[in-house]
Amino acid sequence: MLFNSYSFILVFFPIVFFGYFSIGKHSHALASLWLAAASLFFYGWWDARFVGLLLGSIVFNYCAGYLIGHGATHQSVRLRILLLTSAIAANLLLLSYFKYANFFAENLNHLAGTRLPIGEVVLPLGISFFTFTQIAFLVDTYQSKSKEYNFVHYTLFVTYFPHLIAGPILHHREIMPQFANRSACHINWDNATIGMTVFVLGLAKKVLIADSLADFSTPIFDAVKAGGQPMLFEAWIGALAYTLQLYFDFSAYSDMAIGLSLMFNVRLPMNFNSPYKAASIIEFWKRWHMTLSRFLRNYVYIPLGGNRSGKARRYLNLMITMLLGGLWHGASWTFVLWGGLHGIYLIVNYAWRGFKQRMGWRGTGRLARFAAAALTFLAVVVGWVLFRADSFSSAMAMLRGMAGMNGVSLPVALEVQLGEYLAQHDWIVFSGSHPLVSSFSTLNAVIILTLGFAILWLLPNVPQLLQGYRLVSEELQERRQLTPSEFSPPIQHRLFQYVRWQPTTSRAWATGLLFAIALMSLTRVSEFLYFQF
Repeated sequence: MLFNSYSFILVFFPIVFFGYFSIGKHSHALASLWLAAASLFFYGWWDARFVGLLLGSIVFNYCAGYLIGHGATHQSVRLRILLLTSAIAANLLLLSYFKYANFFAENLNHLAGTRLPIGEVVLPLGISFFTFTQIAFLVDTYQSKSKEYNFVHYTLFVTYFPHLIAGPILHHREIMPQFANRSACHINWDNATIGMTVFVLGLAKKVLIADSLADFSTPIFDAVKAGGQPMLFEAWIGALAYTLQLYFDFSAYSDMAIGLSLMFNVRLPMNFNSPYKAASIIEFWKRWHMTLSRFLRNYVYIPLGGNRSGKARRYLNLMITMLLGGLWHGASWTFVLWGGLHGIYLIVNYAWRGFKQRMGWRGTGRLARFAAAALTFLAVVVGWVLFRADSFSSAMAMLRGMAGMNGVSLPVALEVQLGEYLAQHDWIVFSGSHPLVSSFSTLNAVIILTLGFAILWLLPNVPQLLQGYRLVSEELQERRQLTPSEFSPPIQHRLFQYVRWQPTTSRAWATGLLFAIALMSLTRVSEFLYFQF
């Protein structure tokens, strides 16, 4: 079941919402059970066969966490470590079987000449997210950060439908106390109103923006997959369209999850904070998929040694962390290469920061930040090409096209003025009658991309739009927010003041109109991109 579907919006959610608060008037425990059961039904709507797998994972990790936590005063440290490592290993083995078994078998067969069988393994929806969520629970329990062991609440913690399929990745300590709070099952109309507003904004992002961008990115990448060689403008349109599509798609899911959860009086952690406004790759990873960055930092990078053993070890730890982060996204060498590329980016970024400190350079002015943000964005776009391409050869074809190595396709009108000049500089020039993809207009693509970048760079993000309202849990919210005047010219400051959400009649009508437009635009089934991970 998709957030952006009539069955969810018009049937499932109203039943679950009013059922939860109706039951909550009489019993907090039954209300929690109702929400947990509804979350399992939500998951089973996709494929009921995997509900048993999810429940088995929940029971196993709950028991493991209980033994680790309750044995803190009775068991030896060595035994607790053994329990922890065994439970984590079991989770990773389960994830590896469903997500990586064929990948490892294919590569081993290729390298060693073996004939390991490769079968069709269906990837359970959201397995990466609920596996990482439970690994975090086990580690937090070992560190005595998790101390609440109500099984219904734990089941709800793992299966809670707003976050189950595509995150955010939760910490036990930031969600469990909210489920345990008896006031959570009594309706709060302020939370319901603000939560619905956030959900509508996320729905509009997905339906009106992300899905429109897919009409340009998907045909180009599909054509390259089929052996096409994109030229300059085609390659850039495909890369930029996917860059925006991925952001609006995933941030839309995160906004919708935050809004839905807030209507149940539960605040999820923040997952996006204007990452394309980042002025460095370090800052980008503090703003993009923030809960995954937190998980990789706390449970991979720091246990490896972090930055405690010198620069060389720090850089090695960064590279290992990013390679594993890339592999988490999918069983493909393109994801591993994407993670490795970002590992290189981070190493260069940290080395550059160290060099600037030694030289006493500051470079904190608006122009310097703009240049740094432009370079960061370009590096991110190059990385997304690897992330999106089906193979390394397809990624190289796209990157060659972006570099102009496959030539440039011009409209006939421009070819007359520019064709001769470009030919003199060894560019291969083709007229607009030879496009790689003929299913869309280049002009329409440019218009949609321009509107997307205007929304992205000039308008406030959702937390900024609803500044003054507590939308998310505190830990990641406390990370520094971009101020309107820090990145963009004064026009953004004026826009920020104008569009900022307030509880007024005009804002309510505008939100309702946006909701109606988004509902009328639900003409096709469109899964969220991060469902595949």
